[in-house]
Amino acid sequence: MAGVIEVDLFDKNVNREDHPEVLKFRKVLLEVAADYHAELLSFEVHEGAVSFAFDSDELTAEILNVLQEMG
Repeated sequence: MAGVIEVDLFDKNVNREDHPEVLKFRKVLLEVAADYHAELLSFEVHEGAVSFAFDSDELTAEILNVLQEMG
């Protein structure tokens, strides 16, 4: 498994994986994983922070590059 990525995306009061915005984000991750022929191995949300991991080092590196460019 590649490394876990953790990103503060939502309000601190978002703590459920069934929150509508969290569901939208998870769907995007699943679509991206499919594009890379990868699997989403873990996905959690706690106080607005989302943690997730893929089985692809390439995809993980690509996401980290995008996050660095944004921030």
